[in-house]
Parts: sequence; structure tokens; C-alpha cells
Amino acid sequence: MTFLWPVMFAGLLLVPIFIAAYLWMQQRRRDMVARYGNFGLLQGASSRRLGVRRHIPPGLFLLALTILIVALARPQAMVSLPRLEGTVILAFDVSGSMAADDIKPTRLDAAKAAARDFVLRQPSSVQIGVVTFSDAGFATQPPTSEQTAVLAAINRLTVQRGTSLARGVDAAVNVIAAANDKPLTLSDNSVQGGEPTPTPVPKGSYTSDVIVLITDGENTQSPDPFTAVQNAIDRGIRIYTVGVGSTDGATLHIDGFTIRSRLDEATLQHIADVTGGTYYNAETEADLHAIYDNLNPQLVLKPQATEVTSLFAGAGMLVLLIGGMLSLFWLGRVP
Repeated sequence: MTFLWPVMFAGLLLVPIFIAAYLWMQQRRRDMVARYGNFGLLQGASSRRLGVRRHIPPGLFLLALTILIVALARPQAMVSLPRLEGTVILAFDVSGSMAADDIKPTRLDAAKAAARDFVLRQPSSVQIGVVTFSDAGFATQPPTSEQTAVLAAINRLTVQRGTSLARGVDAAVNVIAAANDKPLTLSDNSVQGGEPTPTPVPKGSYTSDVIVLITDGENTQSPDPFTAVQNAIDRGIRIYTVGVGSTDGATLHIDGFTIRSRLDEATLQHIADVTGGTYYNAETEADLHAIYDNLNPQLVLKPQATEVTSLFAGAGMLVLLIGGMLSLFWLGRVP
């Protein structure tokens, strides 16, 4: 594209040459009228009746030529275009309780199947990442629009150990911060225990980035999950919680122990409420699919560099057409 710029500048250099040539021709014509007009050889009277109008069609032709020359450079303009965009982090609980079979075949397998369907429905402008957590949180797949990579990360998920909701939320928030490449704005007194904390965003304001926390909500590991949740609130990140399992629960046999695992709806409901998200109860795989249908990215106006060559070309052709019509109407010819 850049090689067209010299062509454009060379073409624009011809414009003043055309203007000078036109002025020279007009001066030559006036001299001829003054010399031979009395013999009736030139129609000077007709030209005088037209006055300034006779210069308008040539001027329009020159303007059209200038616009078309500029179009050769394929100009761009910053245009605010509506588009679906955002970052969705699928944070999967892979603790031992996700092996419960109160959702068939298991809680984790049902969640994975619904997540795969969700990924396949998203537009390319939405970045999807995968985080897993049990007693620690891990970024399994950084946000990407490559659906194949996201699906592969989901397929690799397996059941691990205990559950720390805080680790999962923290890992998801860190992935979003890294994907956006936006350093946190720190206030003067924002360092606590040697760790920087962000200046909270205005209450009620949210980014286009969301976390989908897929878990049974049973927190068995420290720290307090709401410390991490406040971290997300301060960044304007909404958390949609998906309760996988049933309130009746299921019995698990892990390492010789018999454990009754139940869905902790109260915790998940509160996390969603305080972050501006929504809590969904998914007692069946069909419910999970319906949940993902409601997790739509935001429609935002984003300035983008957009090529406007067609606008310049169209304007040039329109001016050329107007000049030709005026020339035919006033002069009876196209110069």
C-alpha cells in the first residue's frame, strides 16, 4: 500500500501544472478575441454572456481529478464502529468434588460439554481464555480468538484436589490484566503488605471483560474468596457464577473417605450480586447450555482505522459527472 503514496504525490504535482496551462489557454483565447473578434471569426459575445460560469466545469473536472489522485493512496480514517468484543475467562473448578455424578456423566464433564458449545458460538472478536483451579489457580489457556486452542484446553481438564475459589478468581483476574496489557493505576496509599492494589473503578462501571466461574461453590481452602472477589470489583470485572451440581448433593469416595458434596448456592449468588454478574443454577446439562446462551459479549463502539478509498473514488466520480452535465448544459460540449 505504501508504494502508492509516491504515485499520489506525483499526481498532485500535476494539478498546479494543469491550472497554469488552463490560465495560459484562457489568456491566449482573450488575446485572440481581441485580435480577431471584430471580424466575426470568434464567438466572443457568447463567452462573455456565460461569464464566470464557463470556468466552473473545468474547475469541477480538476477537482474530481484531485480527489481521484488522493484515492490512489488508499486513505484511512478513524471510524467508531459497533462490534462485539471482550474477554471471557472460563474458570473451571477441577477439584475432587467435580467428579460427582449428580449431573451426568459428571459435573466436570457436563460443564466441559456446555463450554465447548459456548466457544463455538462466539464471534472472532471475543477473546476466550481458560483458567483451572483446585487448591491453586492456573492459566491453562491465555485469551485467544483461536477456537481450536480453547477447545483443546477444555478437553484436557481433569479432576484434581481441594477447592479454593479465591485462587480461581485471582488467576482469572490476572489473565485478563495480562491480556489487556494495561498496567494498574496505583493510588498513593495503595500498597498493602508489599503488594500493589488498584485504584477502584467508579461503582457500577464495568469493562467488556467477564469471568465465568464454573463450580459447585464448596470452598475448602484459604484464603477468603471474597478478598479475591473485591479485587475483581475494583477492576470493573463482572463474575457470572455457574452452580454445577445439586443442593441434594452426591456421595464421593476419595482416598478411602466418603464425602457428601453439595452445591453452595448462597456463596455463588453473593459473588455474582456484588460483582454485577448473574448467578445460574445448572442442575442438568441442558441448563448449562441455556446459561451459556445468555452470556453475551458487549456491543461497543471502538475507533478503528478504516480504509475510505471507496468514498474518495465515489466523490470524485460524482464531481466529474456534475462537471460534465454543467458543461453540456452551458457550453453544449464536454471540454
